[in-house]
Amino acid sequence: MEVTVDADYLVLGAGAMGMAFADALADHADVSVAIVDRRFGAGGHWLDDYPFVRLHQASVFYGVPSTRLGGGRLQENGPERGLQERASAAEICEYYARVAERLAQSGKVTFHSNCEFVGDGRFVSRLTGRRFVAPLARLVDARYLSPGIPALTPPPFEIDGAHVIPVNGLVHLSSPPSRFVLVGAGKTAMDAGVWLLRQGVAADAITWVRPRDPWLLNRAVVQPDPAIFLGMAADTMTAATEASSADDFFLRMEAAGVMLRIDRAVTPTMAKTPTLATWELELLRSIEDVVRRGHLRKAERGRLCFAEGDVRIPDDAVIVHCAAPGVKYPGLVPIWRPGVITPQPVRAGFPCFGAALAGYVEATRDTDDEKNAVCRPSPYADTPIDWAAMQVIGGDASLAMAKEDDIRRWSNDTTLNPSRIPPERADDPVVVAAVQRLRESGGAARQRLAELAAT
Repeated sequence: MEVTVDADYLVLGAGAMGMAFADALADHADVSVAIVDRRFGAGGHWLDDYPFVRLHQASVFYGVPSTRLGGGRLQENGPERGLQERASAAEICEYYARVAERLAQSGKVTFHSNCEFVGDGRFVSRLTGRRFVAPLARLVDARYLSPGIPALTPPPFEIDGAHVIPVNGLVHLSSPPSRFVLVGAGKTAMDAGVWLLRQGVAADAITWVRPRDPWLLNRAVVQPDPAIFLGMAADTMTAATEASSADDFFLRMEAAGVMLRIDRAVTPTMAKTPTLATWELELLRSIEDVVRRGHLRKAERGRLCFAEGDVRIPDDAVIVHCAAPGVKYPGLVPIWRPGVITPQPVRAGFPCFGAALAGYVEATRDTDDEKNAVCRPSPYADTPIDWAAMQVIGGDASLAMAKEDDIRRWSNDTTLNPSRIPPERADDPVVVAAVQRLRESGGAARQRLAELAAT
C-alpha cells in the first residue's frame, strides 16, 4: 500500500542545490514541499566527503538564502589572515541540519531521508520498504549536477595488487608507507597534498599523477567585498578584451593576480578553476615528483601503468584515489521544462545562488516561459575555451536578471550573490570605480569572449 504525500513540489536531493531551491521557494510562496534524499540527512555529498575538506570559497557564498553559513568573519590567524572564513565539512553538515530543522518547523517542508526515488512521483524507504507517492507534485531534480566523489566512485583505473584507498582513507592509515601517490589533477588531490604536507609528510615522499595541469582562481580576489570581487571581474574583462587566444586570456588574468597555476613552466589545459590560496600553492609547488603521462590505466604493486609507459613506485606505496569526476557536464537544459524543474548555476561557479534564484523565480512568476526568460542556466567549464563560453553565457544570464526590479533587489539582499553591493557600500569610491571599470570593458569583453569561445 502506498502512502500519499500531499505536496506541490517533490525535490530530489537534499544537497546544496535542492536545499537552496526549497528554502527560497518556501520563503516566498504558500506551497508544500517534500524533499527526498537517499542519505540519512540534509547536506548531500558533504555527509560522505573526506573529513579535512573545507569550502574552497568563502562560507557566505554557500548554503541557502535565509540562513548565512558562518558569521561572515575575516580570519584573524593563520595563513589566510584577512580573508573570509571557510567552513569545514563538519560545520557544513551541522549547518544543513539546522536549515532542515528550520524548514520543517515552517510547516511547508517535509523531509524523507533514506528514501530512493523510483520515478513517477514515487519513492521508497530504504529502511522499511514503505512506499510513497506524491501524485500532484511538480518534480524538482536537484541531482542533475550532483558531483562524483572518491568515497562513492570506484577508481577509474584497474587495480592489481596495489594498495589503493579513496582520499577519505588517509585519516585511517595505521602505518606510514614510504610513498604516497596522489591520482588526480583537481581540488581533491590538491587538498590531499596540502593536508599530507601539513601533517609532516616530506614533499619528496609524494608522487602526484597529474594528467592535466589546472588553472586556479586566486582566493584573495574571490571575496565577499564588492570592491575586491568587482575589481576582479573588471580585471577579468580587461584581460579578455586584450587576449589573442584563450591561453593568452588566462596568462593575462594570471598577470593581473586573478588566476594561479602550480607549475609556471606548463600552460594548463584544465579550467574548472576552484579557488586556491597562495600559501596552498607554495606547498603544492614543493611536490616535484609529478607524473604527466595522461590518465592512469592500471595500478600494480610497485608499478603505475600509462599508455605512455610505466612508472616504478615502492611496493608499499599507498595510492590515493582523488580521480572521481567531481563536477559533471551533462549539458545545459532549460531550468523549467514540462513536468520538471532542473536547478543549475546562473552565475558561473556559484551553484547555491543559481538554485536559490530558481526557487525565488518559481515563487514569483506564473509561466515557465516567463521563468526561463529571467533565469537562464550557465555551464561549468572544463577547458580555457569552455571558461570563455561560460563567461558569455553567465554574463547574458546576469543581464536578463538585472532587467527585473524584484530579482535585482532579491539578489542584492542575499550573500549567496558574489556581486552584491550592500547599501552601505553603494557610494564607496572604490566600489564605484570598480563598477565603472566593469561597465567600460563589458561590451568589448563579451564580444572578444564570444570569439574566443567560438575557437
